[in-house]
This record gives sequence, structure tokens and C-alpha cells, in this order.
Amino acid sequence: MIIYTYPVRTAFTDRDLKMISPEMAIKGIEFTQSPIKLPFYFILQFFQLLWNLSKTSQYLCFFGGYHSVLPVYFGKFFNKKCIIQAGGTDCMNMPEIDYGNFRKKWLRKATVYSFKNCSKILPVAEALVKQEYRYDPSISPKQGLLNLIPDLTTPIQVVPNGFDTDFWQDQGLARKPKSLISVATGTSKHSRAIVKGYDLIEQLASLHPDLNITLVGDENYFSPYSNIRAIGKQSREDLLKLYNSHQVYLQLSTSEGFPNALGEAMACGCIAIGSAVGAIPEIIGEDGLILKTKNYHQLESILLPILKNDQADTQKKNRERIVTNFSYAKRKTRLMTELSS
Repeated sequence: MIIYTYPVRTAFTDRDLKMISPEMAIKGIEFTQSPIKLPFYFILQFFQLLWNLSKTSQYLCFFGGYHSVLPVYFGKFFNKKCIIQAGGTDCMNMPEIDYGNFRKKWLRKATVYSFKNCSKILPVAEALVKQEYRYDPSISPKQGLLNLIPDLTTPIQVVPNGFDTDFWQDQGLARKPKSLISVATGTSKHSRAIVKGYDLIEQLASLHPDLNITLVGDENYFSPYSNIRAIGKQSREDLLKLYNSHQVYLQLSTSEGFPNALGEAMACGCIAIGSAVGAIPEIIGEDGLILKTKNYHQLESILLPILKNDQADTQKKNRERIVTNFSYAKRKTRLMTELSS
């Protein structure tokens, strides 16, 4: 049986459990993101791992961090494989925007221990392995695991995310004119909003009141502009409707791993504009739709022509790119290969 640990349950962890469970026995164990609750959860996790030890064949961790320390230790001590799926914040050090595991002393130690002592690392994007970050000049360019842990020798294999393109479809519906959408959780916290590029979206809203902007994921996010609508987390079915009613999806993150919502929106026919961070350029593909640096005028120069012209061909290409390169089946094959080896 695989023990799958994660700091918080998400749609991504649910999808992995659903993906793996028909092929191999797997049990999910949730940890915590609350610093106050850490001591209790370390004790709880220790006994959970001990209780399941005789049935455990290997450990799988979603991101590196506090929650991966004990699975890595158990794996090493009891000679069981432990794989960590690196996803983004666990490979970054960006104190300038209050982002990344490596900006905090004890979280950094937990992350470094986990990555150096696990059996294998499966990042969702090549940029998480090593990158020369250039998007925001105020942030250190040395990012990624090999820059932050120079003596790391753990084997690494990139396994991108995959999408259920039978569900995420372009339904051919009429889309609201000049409509933009972006999805992120926790954005009522200012630092989180900056990480997700909402400061650029606010500039767009202020200078272009004719735009209709929907921000999904945090109903408590406040904008002073009437053309921005913030709504809370949505079901898959409601997200499908939202993607199909908007023209453009914005992924303007200051840092990112492999954003799920971007792939979902593209599969639904949204034209995607994204920042040059993480796997975003690889997902979008078209160089002309990538914001090379955090620059509002550059964003305008990309967006405004899109809103003026017929983009049916681009919408079709976007979906085809996701179907061809980032299918659910491809991820499943790659992940199962790693778990079975």
C-alpha cells in the first residue's frame, strides 16, 4: 500500500488518489498548514505511519515540507521507497513576496532534509529543478532545487500534470465580450494576491473599465473596481461553465509550478496569457502570449489585440495543445511507471 501525505487536501491530491487507486492500494493522510498545530500533527502522523507500517510498500508526498519529514525518515529507516512530488513553493526562495519554503529557517531545514533523503523527486516542471528567474527583477534569479540545494544528489524526473480533456471541453457557447478570468485561492491575503499577479489585473481594471473580470477562488478578495467580480471556490461543473463563458484566461503569477486552472481553461477554449515563470510558457506554447517580465504595458500590448480580433483558431490550438501534450492518460502512465519501478 502507498501512503500518500499532503499538507492540505486539494483537487490535485484527490485526482492523484483517484488516478492511482485502480492500479495500486493507496491511503491519503492529511497534515496541516497551521504552525500552531504542527506539534500535534507530527505526533499524529508518527502514529499513523507506525500503525500502517506493516501494510506500507512505499510513501508518496505531495510537495516537500514539514509533512514529508517523517515519511522520508520512515522510508529510509525501514528501507521503503519515498517519492516527493515537487510542486512549486517547495522549490523557491522569494522572501521579497513572502513566498517559498526556503525563506523560513525551520521549513527550509525540513524541505532540504526531505529532498536530500527521499528516493526520488518528481517535479511538475523543469523550471522547478533549476532556473535563472528573470520575470520580477526584484527577486533573486537563483531558483529551483539545484540552485537552492547545490549538493542535492537525489534522482529527479519531471512528471507534468495532466488534464481530463473529456470533461474540460470547449462547449462552443457564446463568450462574454472583453471577459477575463483567473483562478487562485487565498488571495484575500495581500502577499498571496501579489504572487498570483492580481496587482497587474487591478491595473487592467482601473485603466479599462470596459473589461469584465472574474476572479475565482476567494470570495473575500476585495477590489475597489466595479468591473472585477470575486467569487469563492467553485465545483468542477461550475468552473466548466465559467471557462466557457470567458474569452481570456490570465495566469500572471510571480512564481508558479504547473498551474492546473491554466490547463483546464485552455482545454475549454480560453485564450491564455501567462507570465514567464514555472511551466507556464511550456503549457501555453505561443511565445506571443507570454509576459516576459512583470510589466503592465507589455501585458496591455498582448491583451488588447486579442480582444479586438477573432480568435477562433487560437482557441482551437489551445485545446489541441493540452490534449496532445498534457493529457490525464500521459500523467497517469508516467506516474505509475515511477511508482512501479
